[in-house]
Amino acid sequence: MLYSSAADWRAAPRKSVLVYGMSGLGKTHMSNLLRDSGDWFHYSIDYRIGTRYMGEYIADNAKAEAMKVPFLRELLMSDSIYIGSNITFDNLAPVATYLGKPGDPGKGGLPMAEYTRRQEQFRQAEIAALHDTVHFAKRADALYGYPHFICDTGGSICEWVDPEDDADPILSELARHCLLVWIKGDEAHTQELIRRFDRAPKPMAYQPAFLAKVWSEYLNENNFVESDVDPDAFVRFTYAKALAHRQPRYEAMARWGITVTANEVSAMSTPDDFTDLVAQRL
Repeated sequence: MLYSSAADWRAAPRKSVLVYGMSGLGKTHMSNLLRDSGDWFHYSIDYRIGTRYMGEYIADNAKAEAMKVPFLRELLMSDSIYIGSNITFDNLAPVATYLGKPGDPGKGGLPMAEYTRRQEQFRQAEIAALHDTVHFAKRADALYGYPHFICDTGGSICEWVDPEDDADPILSELARHCLLVWIKGDEAHTQELIRRFDRAPKPMAYQPAFLAKVWSEYLNENNFVESDVDPDAFVRFTYAKALAHRQPRYEAMARWGITVTANEVSAMSTPDDFTDLVAQRL
């Protein structure tokens, strides 16, 4: 690991960490807490995906919808209006909206072929954004003079790595430059995440093999064809399975860094609390 002991971590003039785990367990709370102190540069993987790697896809999708409206079409064709996404650290909805959900187009669903195409675009974008971490860690210091750096990853990082491989190209690169911190939830957290998702189902990124498996299961169990699928019902069906699929992958990634609990993260109120928590784990 980047820091060999608690003393090494505390004495480091420049601290660099990468936090990962399921969405909703405290990555944003941790990142915002450190960023707001003024001493930490916050690199958001999801923000990088939406602005650098998928921004054009997102804008073109919005333009395609606008082109269906004669009034807007005329304005677009004459370059009289501009359409773009307003992505911020706190509003990543344009990325999720573009990813969409598969199923009945009458209920806002995408054809499965288009859905999987967008999933692949996201996979490539997230991998590229993860590889950009080192660049931003150096940039934060060289350009802006931030003494510390935190990379806030998406929940799907575990889908694109092989944590059992010591030479995994993503993890080995990240571990050389950041202390990897897993925020681990317990069963109560899992049930709360499922309840929260049931109330407001959102698009997610899935490993291709996992997506193909659950899609086939859903169609077979319900005797559906693609156009029968309610998009929200499908992603609700998939969410709990996705949590169970990701948990062992996160567990395997834990050997690359340290583990903290969601309860410990939620209890943090100052950057010093974070420093102390990491020191305890080291």
